[in-house]
Amino acid sequence: MDIRAGSRTVDPSKGMVRIPGGTFLMGSDAFYPEERPAHPVAVDGFWMDRLPVTVAEFRRFTKDTGYVTVAERAIDPADYPGADPDALVPGALVFRMTPGPVDLDDWRRWWSYEPGACWRRPQGVGSTVDGRELHPVTQVAFEDAAAYAAWSGKDLPTEAEWEFAARGGLEQAAFVWGDEFLPKGRRMANTWHGAFPWQYVPASVRHPAPGTTPVRTFPPNGYDLYDMAGNVWEWTSDHYTDRHPDPAPRTCCAPRNPRVDRPATDAPAQERFPHRVTKGGSHLCAPNYCLRYRPAARTGQSEDTATCHLGFRCVLR
Repeated sequence: MDIRAGSRTVDPSKGMVRIPGGTFLMGSDAFYPEERPAHPVAVDGFWMDRLPVTVAEFRRFTKDTGYVTVAERAIDPADYPGADPDALVPGALVFRMTPGPVDLDDWRRWWSYEPGACWRRPQGVGSTVDGRELHPVTQVAFEDAAAYAAWSGKDLPTEAEWEFAARGGLEQAAFVWGDEFLPKGRRMANTWHGAFPWQYVPASVRHPAPGTTPVRTFPPNGYDLYDMAGNVWEWTSDHYTDRHPDPAPRTCCAPRNPRVDRPATDAPAQERFPHRVTKGGSHLCAPNYCLRYRPAARTGQSEDTATCHLGFRCVLR
């Protein structure tokens, strides 16, 4: 079955999963404030990539198009008024474990801006993605993810589509696999075990340090989608708001295919780039700091930001 989208012909039976439409309770009242309130939402059926976009797939895109990612481009000083011009060099954010416990009120203790970091060098100069072709691509800003989606004849998912798919048919379960974090002691996703950001308990000798794992390392959810929890955060097309809208009156229908197409009117004026919703958590999410490897969890990320724990996948409607 071929579906023509944009300038490319897409066969969704190759690498995509059909997600049935339905109504579900989006968000959660049990965890972080930005997930509230839980409210009914309806989505139409769509196709979704079974896997996050991999290094190999993104490499194919750049070779085909000559595309240069945001992290690889020269920086316009006008976008960052007041910044030291000598510091405005292409790069991206890289995580570094701390040598011991630290206060968790300042992310700059474990994140640093690394000149030269990009999708090809996710940990900065000297690093490489060679041998990591089946890992999710990282160090991609929102524009990069959107460009790949357009090239592939697909789209980025809305937040509602992403969350509905992540739930895999489990209504209001805490995790994409159910309510128990470690069923029978088994790790179900690539998340942080130990005290973040200094103590890491590896899953196996093959993964001795925090970082991405190859796609399909952990079990899929009920819709046969992999890595919908942990490994890397994933971009959605929705602009970020600090809470969900209040539920519709009981006499009204659930919102259908909702999307947030513009920045929040109360966004801080100093934010020069809009923020988009990211979903799914990453390998750096830990219970003591960021228990966000859950379908309801969400956070906002500036469109210009690329990090070593942020990727994406696409949908076809």
